[in-house]
Amino acid sequence: MSPVRVPLAVLDLVPLTSGSDAGEALRNTVDLAQRTEYFGYRRYWFAEHHLNPGVAGTSPAVLIALVAAATQHIRLGSGGVQSGHRTALSVVEEFGLIDALYPGRLDLGVGRSGGRNFLRDRAAPTTTSGADPSGTAPERTRRYTESGLLIPEKASFSHLLKSPRLKLTAELLQQSNAESADYGVLVGDIVGLLRGTYRSPEGLDPHPVPGQGADVELWILGSSAGESATVAGELGLRFAANYHVSPATVLEAIDAYRSAFVPSADLDRPYVAVSADVVVGPDDASARELAAGYGLWVRSIRRAEGAIAFPTPREASLHQWSDEDRALVADRVDTQFVGSPETVAAGLERLQEATGADELVITTITHDHADRVHSYELLAKEWGV
Repeated sequence: MSPVRVPLAVLDLVPLTSGSDAGEALRNTVDLAQRTEYFGYRRYWFAEHHLNPGVAGTSPAVLIALVAAATQHIRLGSGGVQSGHRTALSVVEEFGLIDALYPGRLDLGVGRSGGRNFLRDRAAPTTTSGADPSGTAPERTRRYTESGLLIPEKASFSHLLKSPRLKLTAELLQQSNAESADYGVLVGDIVGLLRGTYRSPEGLDPHPVPGQGADVELWILGSSAGESATVAGELGLRFAANYHVSPATVLEAIDAYRSAFVPSADLDRPYVAVSADVVVGPDDASARELAAGYGLWVRSIRRAEGAIAFPTPREASLHQWSDEDRALVADRVDTQFVGSPETVAAGLERLQEATGADELVITTITHDHADRVHSYELLAKEWGV
């Protein structure tokens, strides 16, 4: 199989590791952004998460502004802004402000999560299989694409979406009795406000300054063949599919996007980025040691406890795993690319071939910051970015 060396990007959750604090996490983020810019990565994205003890990435716009001042040319963006508690104007004005100082470097990625409406609509009973925190873990099925990429069985998130912690997050982020905007309408309004085509029912042009005319690249983030994929396609926007979050549904999400795609002023053909969890070490064994805390970290997320501070390999080794816990995190652990530069590059080639990705977005967490930087460096050298 001949390698297809598509561009690589970075997704940074701004993780806290055990024994660290938010200040250290932010300093590490600035350093990693500078290093990955030097290594040749195309983009540096931030996800939006709230009430997670081990994740400091609460505001992509603030993080972008901080990192923009410390870098020169790498594109910076949100992967993505949670739309459920936002308005189109607030998003456009925030990114317009940053674009005014750093024009032509911003990616505005919009996700469908967040807000009471999202939790209410997604918490309906589901028939997807996976681990049941109150029962015995079912037997898992696995399949592989022609390229050899693992597509695991779907995990069930119904218990997660009904979590009191997530409900509290939505309540604290939104005004009392507020309703989230319809996702397709909100994205369309963002496009209109940026391009100057938005008009109120009375025909008024709000002309947000800064914002209107900002040189911002628009992306839609999605994990399944649902509204996000359809909206991205129908509006002719770029689509980022989450193999690292929901590997079971990445192919159907991409297929739905491509099927719905309509050429636009932004794009004349579908454009897809696909995310992957990656840890690279000098060899396979050392990489597995660096990644040892990942399963425990995912477990805390899947149990709706909020992401814990990323543990050391020693701390992770002390956890007593049950079959139920292993099943809860299996899809994420089994689809993490861990190993030597050659091993990981071969895995990413399979991912690219299976998805037809135009770019790959790499997210890496290790306990030690130097190991994390080195992982990105080793991958960049092997990939030839």
